[in-house]
Amino acid sequence: MMAEAAIRAESELIVRTRDLVRVYRLGDHEVYALHGVTLDVSRGEYVSIMGPSGSGKSTLFNMVGGLDKPTRGSVYINEVDIAQLSPAELAYLRCHTIGYIFQTFNLIQVRTALENVTLPMLFAGLAADEADEKGTGLLTMVGLGDRLHHRPSELSGGQQQRVAIARALANDPAIILADEPTGNLDLKTGKEIIDLLRDLNVNRGVTIISATHDLKMLDVSDRIVYIRDGRIAKIETREELKLQVGQVEGIGEETW
Repeated sequence: MMAEAAIRAESELIVRTRDLVRVYRLGDHEVYALHGVTLDVSRGEYVSIMGPSGSGKSTLFNMVGGLDKPTRGSVYINEVDIAQLSPAELAYLRCHTIGYIFQTFNLIQVRTALENVTLPMLFAGLAADEADEKGTGLLTMVGLGDRLHHRPSELSGGQQQRVAIARALANDPAIILADEPTGNLDLKTGKEIIDLLRDLNVNRGVTIISATHDLKMLDVSDRIVYIRDGRIAKIETREELKLQVGQVEGIGEETW
């Protein structure tokens, strides 16, 4: 029974990293971006990776997304060791399993919003008319149904990030990796993007992993993973954070 429970628990994990080490060489020097990071992410979870600049959070993000390879250690997506995949298999995984959202939006400037969203679908083999219909639906879902044929230069930063979110959903990924998704946005727009990501997490069951500095992420994250000097410093749940805030508020009330 214990073995069955262990297998069942493991099957609920969508991401596993094991002893991840990433070393960069700068001349004769070795710089450790990650020092043996082990992390499990459950299916449907919203996880925020937080830490100061240079802490290793973006490196960890790139490892999970298959955008970089570890010097040592392993990354498993749906129990597949992605280091063992061929370039074609890795490209298929990125296309069909993972959606990416970046701080700088990474939209193709000469393409319309709809064209940016449909491009991954066309690469995946979807017919053009089906891609247009699906892309229109996704852009409408993120509040841009009236901006289908606008190019990025004709959209605000928040609207461009909404296009990026719609594009990330193009091929129905199980995981969305969001690297500083609110970094270039004002407070109000950033909150709207955070709420949109949480809505996707709750209502579509998409696993969200965000590398962020934005403290507003704490309100929507199931867990917060703090990275410092390439290591996991601590992991907290939203419930633990609420308890800490409640204790602080309680002290404040007694003081007053």
